Amino acid sequence: MTEGIRLYRTKKYKEALDVFLGVEVGEDDQSTLSYYIGLCYTHLQKHDEALLYLEQVVSSDIGFLHIYQSRMIMGYIYAVTGRNRLAEFEFNRLLEDGYESAKVYAALAYVVYAQGKTAPAVANLERALKIDPTNANALNSMGYILAENDIQMPAALEYCRRAVSLKPQNPAYLDSLALALSKSGLLQAAKETYEAAVRLSSGNREIVRHFKDFLASHGGSG
Repeated sequence: MTEGIRLYRTKKYKEALDVFLGVEVGEDDQSTLSYYIGLCYTHLQKHDEALLYLEQVVSSDIGFLHIYQSRMIMGYIYAVTGRNRLAEFEFNRLLEDGYESAKVYAALAYVVYAQGKTAPAVANLERALKIDPTNANALNSMGYILAENDIQMPAALEYCRRAVSLKPQNPAYLDSLALALSKSGLLQAAKETYEAAVRLSSGNREIVRHFKDFLASHGGSG
């Protein structure tokens, strides 16, 4: 298994997976092997295969860190594949098991908001920011949700600005800031921020669509 771990750590996921699938281990090491196989499948975007192995990890007694990471990854997989209720279950399970962190609360907020639950999403982001006031993901999500729903626009703008100040090259954060600027009537600043987001994202389709919607709504200029 050592060779597989070495390959995994050098990001050679396909090669590492081939090694892991050919390894025979005792019962004591089976959960560790399942953990690495699950990680490899995740990086290779073979989500159903990853879930199969990660489920074995969270059902074992392998230890805090591996279970936490495995359940977080399972929640992520469910979220990116549109299975938000299953993702919500995984993140809530982490909280129930005492694995409280800003990352978990922010992830939970994302999946409940995707189900149209604005108030619970905001509440979870407040919990995340109470734990870690500098969590850029939570700041960005809070700003975006408030701005999209026209709630407390000065606060929405401040949250987005704080997120961008922490990670100024993050196109998703710039996209959120542009929305907040637009909703606040700061149209020229919004236009420039959208342009930066499009550029840094190499033309991400969702961000481009947001920019086009902005231009269509405001006559193509700030």
